[in-house]
Amino acid sequence: MITIAEIQNRIIKSIKESGMTYTEIANKLNISRSSISHFVRGDILPALDTLANLCNLLDIDANYVLCLDTTFNNFM
Repeated sequence: MITIAEIQNRIIKSIKESGMTYTEIANKLNISRSSISHFVRGDILPALDTLANLCNLLDIDANYVLCLDTTFNNFM
């Protein structure tokens, strides 16, 4: 069973391993820096459109983030 905690952990890992600052990510997604901080702290999950854009920006597969695929090709 997929849990929100697993999804949050994959978002957190992807953001941290991207090498981009929260400000860079926020600017590219046209959202606030505090939103990125909330995602990393696990306070909130991104909206679906923000998640799709975040995956595109970080060049990661949404299936990985959503725990539908267990491989993580871009950072391994």
